[in-house]
Amino acid sequence: MPKKILKYIMAAVPIIILIVYFVNERSPFGGSNSSFASKPKKEITKVEFRGAPTDLVLEKKGEEWIVNKKYETRKSSVQFILKILTEMQIKSPVTTDLFNSEITRKGINPIRVMVFERRKVIRSFLVYKTLSNTYGNIMKMSEGSKPFIVCVPGHETEIGSAFTVNELFWRPYTVFNLLPSDIISVRFENLSDTGSSFMIRNENRRFILYDLKKRLTGWDTSRTIRYLSYFTHVPLESWALDVPAGEKEKIKEEVPLYKISVEKTSGEKVILDLWERTIDENGLKKKDTDRLWGKTNAMDEIFIMRYLDIDPVLKKRSYFFPD
Repeated sequence: MPKKILKYIMAAVPIIILIVYFVNERSPFGGSNSSFASKPKKEITKVEFRGAPTDLVLEKKGEEWIVNKKYETRKSSVQFILKILTEMQIKSPVTTDLFNSEITRKGINPIRVMVFERRKVIRSFLVYKTLSNTYGNIMKMSEGSKPFIVCVPGHETEIGSAFTVNELFWRPYTVFNLLPSDIISVRFENLSDTGSSFMIRNENRRFILYDLKKRLTGWDTSRTIRYLSYFTHVPLESWALDVPAGEKEKIKEEVPLYKISVEKTSGEKVILDLWERTIDENGLKKKDTDRLWGKTNAMDEIFIMRYLDIDPVLKKRSYFFPD
């Protein structure tokens, strides 16, 4: 080979190496940090959250998603995390000083997120949960890699809330989901107006109205059926996960406004307690006219309910009688 051609080839090698390097990088943050987003060939089928205090697994079974191999998930929660996992992008790098002050010094341990397509891990990264930025949480591809603030373009919600190992977040936000045929009895107690309380019992396939002590007469049968139909879908708005434990205990110690006890044909009984809720408005506490605190006997956790959702079953005894 002529020396002149060899000279040109040797001169071109460094340039070719640089071109290949930058093509492979394809990112101002480096190739190894090019994207946190998951890119499945077909679909994501499992997501694992590993970290303190417990692990959590979301897995697709047929057309349904299951949390921790036990419960059906809330569809909107899965749609939210899938959108984040496939669309999130780096917004900005995090300086060493910021990471040290917001993460290291505060002792924040990361959650390891592992995304699967069938049995193959297609993405793995660390989420450091912090409220120091409005775009969610600081993330890393691995312990020794660079930290970044990650967001979903065009999505203003704090994406870090989706990276939670709290099982309640993923389960359906449902208090009652019963057909009239699923119900043996409903006992409604209005603790601030006991004269409005009542009970409906299924006796020999007929629903009978009581005043908690004795059977009543003159009521409208169609209204009892209509009332029971309202238990087909009674949702909660959200779990009160951010409310301090001490405040939750104070709520539970108060006398509730309402107590609703529903006995199912399966023998299970669901007891819902509802308390008045207060909100801060310009530094003053006032009654929340839109929402209530709630809790069932199924678990000790407090949740928030909208009057809009619970109002249909908050009837007075007079509702069942003709005008």
